[in-house]
Amino acid sequence: MTKVIPDHPEIIVFPPVIPIFTLLMSGLLQWLAPIGWIADLDPAVRIAIGMMVVLGGLIMTSAGRRALLREGTNVNPFQPTTTLVTDGIFRRTRNPLYVGVLAALFGVALVFALDWLVLLIIPSWLLLHFGVVMREERYLERKFGDVYRRYKMSVPRYPLVG
Repeated sequence: MTKVIPDHPEIIVFPPVIPIFTLLMSGLLQWLAPIGWIADLDPAVRIAIGMMVVLGGLIMTSAGRRALLREGTNVNPFQPTTTLVTDGIFRRTRNPLYVGVLAALFGVALVFALDWLVLLIIPSWLLLHFGVVMREERYLERKFGDVYRRYKMSVPRYPLVG
């Protein structure tokens, strides 16, 4: 019996579920057991920086989505990737949608003084990394071979981290 390999990454969860769940859990934990570290920061500075970080994250996510749509490939990871997008924001990071949404979450944490959100971003990133990103990379390597491997060598997975 031949195993049929699906033409999409075998991710463990639809990616937007991760930040939404993280935000909801952090709100609940903040309500049940507030920590107060972020609230001690100067509110005007905290909110201004947070808003800039949210904006930057949303711009990055939007740029990634627009680049995928412009090239005619699917944004939804449960559908096949039809072309490898390597231009625009994808010249700086292989994962602008995920990097952008995590940055936006961090900005929301600053704006609303959600200490738990800062803490929960770490396990969210791990879930995203191992449950989505690594699986997408294996899929793209299978589908695009050496072209994707060369792209991987020239563009970091996560900017500033590598």
